Amino acid sequence: MITRPLDLASRLRPSPRNLDALFYVNGGLLVLFFSMFGSRFVLAPGLGVDFRMPELAGAQAGAAPTQRMISVLPSGQIFADGLLNMAQLRVWLKSEAGKLKQPSLLVRASAGVPLSELADIIGAAHEAGFVRVVVGAEETAAGKTGIGR
Repeated sequence: MITRPLDLASRLRPSPRNLDALFYVNGGLLVLFFSMFGSRFVLAPGLGVDFRMPELAGAQAGAAPTQRMISVLPSGQIFADGLLNMAQLRVWLKSEAGKLKQPSLLVRASAGVPLSELADIIGAAHEAGFVRVVVGAEETAAGKTGIGR
């Protein structure tokens, strides 16, 4: 053992034999803070750093403000107020559309999302009562610099 040459083990304080009240106070405060200030997205899957929206010339010209937003990954994961499947998304869309006067939705779909899945989501949004559905895209590099217009 590395402590033998210096005899450090004999100078160490012995470990406490009981759990004092401070241990329970600290544990209680941790639970309180996580319940009050925590998020349900802590330790939940989220959008990775490889999330890329499709590029489109003139994307900024078609930009419009929206009231709600969802993100869709190529793996089929849909993030709204957490991770949802298609059936849960329909319920969420209906409840959110009922809260607003002129509901509008932004769909942030990754570049690899199939068009059929995107069409299903847009159709479900219109069925739920969303007046406007905007599909997000990034401006191309040529569109940002003015080249190619």
